[in-house]
Amino acid sequence: MIRKQLSRLCMLVAILATGLTAKGQTVGIKTNLLYDATASANLGVEVEIAPRWSLDISGNLNAWNIRTNQYLRHWFAQPEARFWFCNPFQGHFIGIEAHGGQYNVGNWGTNFKFLGTDFHKLRNSRYQGWFVGGGITYGYTWILHKHWNFEAEIGIGYSYTRFDRYPCANCGTKIESDKSHNYVGPTKAALNLIYVF
Repeated sequence: MIRKQLSRLCMLVAILATGLTAKGQTVGIKTNLLYDATASANLGVEVEIAPRWSLDISGNLNAWNIRTNQYLRHWFAQPEARFWFCNPFQGHFIGIEAHGGQYNVGNWGTNFKFLGTDFHKLRNSRYQGWFVGGGITYGYTWILHKHWNFEAEIGIGYSYTRFDRYPCANCGTKIESDKSHNYVGPTKAALNLIYVF
């Protein structure tokens, strides 16, 4: 049921974004260099919707293995409403973001806990499930050239996830089924290269 609602939300955001008219330099297409570094395909579109307001929609996909028996497969969408302190596409902004998607992650040699989440469990287990949540963001955009910008952004928030756990990356026998977890912490990190129309 939540997956259907998430799909409907993503469709609504996409329809709203394509229905907006673009005037001058009011549309930007972007890629997050941090996601590029993890071999995750990603694309974002940002549209000015009012003076000092913009709507940013990004999506990410990683459907392949990084290394043998290591999983970082996922897809997620992250719409965000932004308020700019000056003009859209330049300077400081704050935002409210939502996010949701699915993941299949495991066999990573992590060894730390962060705000109630034990990432050490990723060392010997694989987790497969879905998540949904939201948060607040802060960022800054630098104008590099007439059509090129660079943007840094960080966000914190909440995610609710439901998952199945498996004993290893390739095992098919479940250890746990339909478990839930509440995460509070960073929900967005971006170093975006943007082409502005």
